[in-house]
Parts: sequence; C-alpha cells; structure tokens
Amino acid sequence: MILTGLCFVAVTALVKTLGGRIPAAESAFLRYVIGLVFLIPAWSALRAAQMTPRLWKLHALRGAFHTGGVMLWFYAMTRIPIAEVTAMNYLNPVYVTVLAVFILGEKLAIRRILAICAALFGALLILRPGFRELDPGHIAMLATALFFAGSYLMAKMFSGEQSATVVVALLSITVTIGLAPFAIAVWVWPSWSDLLILAAVAFFATAGHYTMTLAFAAAPVAVTQPVTFLQLVWSVALGALFFGEPADPWVIAGGSLIIGAVVFITWREAVLKRRVTPAVPETKS
Repeated sequence: MILTGLCFVAVTALVKTLGGRIPAAESAFLRYVIGLVFLIPAWSALRAAQMTPRLWKLHALRGAFHTGGVMLWFYAMTRIPIAEVTAMNYLNPVYVTVLAVFILGEKLAIRRILAICAALFGALLILRPGFRELDPGHIAMLATALFFAGSYLMAKMFSGEQSATVVVALLSITVTIGLAPFAIAVWVWPSWSDLLILAAVAFFATAGHYTMTLAFAAAPVAVTQPVTFLQLVWSVALGALFFGEPADPWVIAGGSLIIGAVVFITWREAVLKRRVTPAVPETKS
C-alpha cells in the first residue's frame, strides 16, 4: 500500500507538470489510449468473457460515470494544489457509502452517519466557503468524487459475475471510447515530451492498481486503508518542494478528518463483514 500511494502521487504530480498545455479531456484520453498497451495480456480473458445485454449496459454506464470523473479530475489538477486534490479525493468512499443506501439498499447506523458528517466537515475545512474564493477546480473535485462513486457502485453490481481482469479491461476500453469525442473537440497536437509524461502516467496508474491488488490479497482492507493517509503527506511535501504550493494547515486538518472517517467506516464494514466502501486508490484514474 505504501508503493500504491507513491504510484498514485506520482500520477498526480506528472499530470500537474502538464499544466494547461493539453486540454483536460485530451490528456485523459491519451493517458487511457497509452494505457491500453498494458491490457494486451488481458485480451484472451476478454475474448472468453460471457457477456449479456445486462452486463453490456452496466459496463457502458460505468464507463460513462468514470469518463466524467476522469475528465474533471484532470481539469482539477490544472487548477488547484496537489494536496487539495488528494485530500478531496478521500471523499469518494464517503459518497459510495451514502449512494449505497439508495442503490444497494444498505442501512446506515448512527456511528456511520456521524463519520459521514465528520468527513463532510473535513471537506468544509478544505474549501472554507465564505472565507476564500472557491476555484472551479474545487467544484470539479466535488463532482469527480461523485462520478467515481457511481462508477464503483456500478462495478459492485457485476463484480461477482466477472473476473477482475475483465472488469478493469472493459473499464479502460469504455472510458477510452467515452473520452474520444471530448478529446477531438479540443484537440491540440502534444509534444513528444508531453506524450512521454502521459506514458509515465499510464505506467504508474497501472502499477498502482497492481500493487494495491497485492496489498488487498495480503491483508484486510481495514489494515491497508489507514496507509492511504500517507498520500496526503507526500502530496503536501511534493507540492511544497516542486510546485511552490505552501503547506496549508486547513487542508491537512480537513484531509486528516476525512481519512479518519473513511478508516472508521471501513473498519465498521469489516466488523460487519460486508465491504461496500472502496479503498481510496480504487476510485482513482
């Protein structure tokens, strides 16, 4: 999980270096196109997959949710500090817990409701509406978390019917297709250096999902989840050292409160032996 965190922080930093040179939709599209290379070993599993009209619809709907989330995440990276993107990304599992009540019929006990309230208060500490001007990037991150939560819940609806390889491969394919028209609409020709950066983004994103899978196989989520807090630490340090983004105590406090709430929710679900809330990196691009 430590390696997973480093990989996803590397993804965030690399996207940040692109700045506004390439539109968000195009950057996301190129990242996924390049990432398809890493799916070559999965083609045999895809050919053997038993697909029904219901599964096609669910995969398409999940791809639509994830497409929106990825575009907004890339956009937010060009607008707000790395630490704020990382901290607000912790809201994804909170959204999943709330949406699971309406989509999967989950029930919320009072302790989980209080944890959700604590997480939302943490988001308010980060945003501080009324005390500073909110950037469109902040709004984009709030929507990003919602789109990724929808994507995760779609996956939960068919994850028991198909292998993880097929699920991940179809997500990459549907998101690539979904991003294509948005990328074409704003297309600018990238430089070779920008393509190399996006290739590195694809590599670290794939490596992060792989190391996360190894971590989940080695230990319960309730054990691995707290380690994701290190991503906030590394993001703050990276922003300060390489991007001139001073450490914001409000962001650190808010992010700590959110991840604390997520860890509590995850622990409660582990106790009840019904995991709905995803680990934070599972919802990333």
